[in-house]
Amino acid sequence: MLPVGERFFMETKYSRGASPAPTRVLWRPPLYKEYPGELPRVPLARPGARGGMPLWEAVGRRRSFREFSGGEISPEELSRLLWATQGITGEVSGFALRAAPSAGATYPVETYLVVNRVRDLSMGVYHFDVRGFSLRMLEGGNFSHAVAEAALGQGWMRLCSVVFVWTAVFDRCRARYGERAFRYVFMDVGHICQNLYLAAVSLGLGCCGVGAFYDDEVNRIVGVDGVRESVLYMAAVGR
Repeated sequence: MLPVGERFFMETKYSRGASPAPTRVLWRPPLYKEYPGELPRVPLARPGARGGMPLWEAVGRRRSFREFSGGEISPEELSRLLWATQGITGEVSGFALRAAPSAGATYPVETYLVVNRVRDLSMGVYHFDVRGFSLRMLEGGNFSHAVAEAALGQGWMRLCSVVFVWTAVFDRCRARYGERAFRYVFMDVGHICQNLYLAAVSLGLGCCGVGAFYDDEVNRIVGVDGVRESVLYMAAVGR
């Protein structure tokens, strides 16, 4: 019996002359996640497309930073970071396209924020509403210690301004690509995180992607079930 990782790659290969594994998902979840009820909504100012550091300079200066001052970032900076990662940048035949590519434009990745220090924004856990370009507060309070402990006790995360938490609603992609979708969701979130890195550098902020975490603990922080929707990746941003 092959180890699970090797078996996954073997069983999700495309081979010439062989039909892809059949899709077993009969219903595709909505493209945009919505929450029922009256959760507090925080509108975001849509950033302009100009300004910031030239792309080639940003690429050359991209690094992972794990030392943060504990300072706050502005709502305008947060808005730019969110727009760079999953903001709607245009339309084709009435279909909205985003800042980062997605396999088959299925956009399975959802963005949550653990806000520690953002000016004029209360501490707490938020969901990013892509279509409305706004935040929905899921739960208020100080989650800086909880998210750092969930990230295998990486204490430096407590001093960042905001933690991006990315999950996948797997069946959005799986309804089209079957089991191979589990490859694509990680490609998608990689594109998104690189955009975050470059946007952070352009704004003079530090960023560090985090792949080491206790999945179920992070899932509980952002309120997802860990099966139909589960955490993929995190990133800390701050001064």
